Amino acid sequence: MKTWWSSARLYLDSRILALFVLGFSSGLPFLLVYSTLSLWLRREGVTLTEIGWFSLAGIAYGFKFAWAPLVDHLKIPILGAVLGQRRSWLLTSQIAVAGTIVALGATDPGGNLAGTAIWAVALAFASATQDIVADAFRIEMLDAEQQGGGAANFVNGYRIGTLAAGAGALIIADTHGWFAAYSAMAALMVLGMAVTLALSEPDRLSRELDTQTNFNQRFREAVVEPFRDFTSREHWLVILAFVTVYKYGDALLGAMANPFYVDLGFSGTEIAVITKGWGLAMSLVGALLGGVLSFRYGILKALFITGIGQLTGNLAFAALAATGKSLPMLTLAIAVENLTGAMATAAFVAYLSGLCSLQFTATQYALLTSLTAQARTVFAAGGGALADHLGWTMFFLATIAAAVPGLVLLVWLIRRQAQVSSQVPLATSDGPD
Repeated sequence: MKTWWSSARLYLDSRILALFVLGFSSGLPFLLVYSTLSLWLRREGVTLTEIGWFSLAGIAYGFKFAWAPLVDHLKIPILGAVLGQRRSWLLTSQIAVAGTIVALGATDPGGNLAGTAIWAVALAFASATQDIVADAFRIEMLDAEQQGGGAANFVNGYRIGTLAAGAGALIIADTHGWFAAYSAMAALMVLGMAVTLALSEPDRLSRELDTQTNFNQRFREAVVEPFRDFTSREHWLVILAFVTVYKYGDALLGAMANPFYVDLGFSGTEIAVITKGWGLAMSLVGALLGGVLSFRYGILKALFITGIGQLTGNLAFAALAATGKSLPMLTLAIAVENLTGAMATAAFVAYLSGLCSLQFTATQYALLTSLTAQARTVFAAGGGALADHLGWTMFFLATIAAAVPGLVLLVWLIRRQAQVSSQVPLATSDGPD
């Protein structure tokens, strides 16, 4: 039986600690495309419906599997020879993220919304590319039993990054304007670049691509084989459906949260301190608990427990909408939503990591996370129109219904695993030893 101390000791591994910074760099640009940007748009008088459709600016997150094979196999000239495949791509994408953050901050959404959209798309593309490499890096550098702890620490770093891009950007914007806020966020990308340069290239189990190999073989190795490997698994279609819809309810809520705060009348400072600062504290605790639950009880069981738990966050937001502007109620809603949401995210990231074959890490993980991003972009794009039509209270209740299909599919997967385990007693179980 694994003890609580052995579970907690995971987080002292130097490789897992390094993932905290990589998570920070991945989380930093995310809110600058989504909620921080949506608050900026709302303050500029952009309608809720337009803000909802504006989430499509992040569509690159939903299709990053399309160029993940290039990241897996294409070598960057000179830099690739010096740093290696993973680190060269990681550093290049981090530089691209910093540059597009500055460019987005220089736009004027009130006068030229299309220009803002173009640079938001560019930032999302650079950020999605960074995610492809960082996720592959994380999976390849850890042993199987460390994946839960690595995922949790990566998520914690990610949450710190979102705090900087959320609370930090809002506070700076209130005093110095949006360009200064976005420029400051770009400067923080230096932290991730420094760690990328300091880390060693992970051992890659996949065969190095022979540059003399003909195009057909290169295409097969880079694109066909990763998908063939995944589709050879039992119930792969159900797995893909589950991955797509598990976080749908949470995605609907997150896409419209900042416009909701603005409509209730909360100030930028109140939003920054409570939803970002206090919310971060709850998220850090939640991510650690999610990692420990996954390690101790098995990932599928942890997904179910945390999936049910995160529905309480949606209920808390519905209660806040019914109450109106109330700092105590906002504090409670943020605590519940961030704690349960982070627990579910940590378990979910560990689940996705376990689905990947090491020889196709980047491509397969990009495929899986691309599907989850569909819930955040394409599926959630109509969230603004739904909020306009239903009102805030009914909107948040509707987000609960959106989470039900994912839980139903999860129950099916759990039952199927139990059937397989009962038929093959010596098979590896989902629970602890």
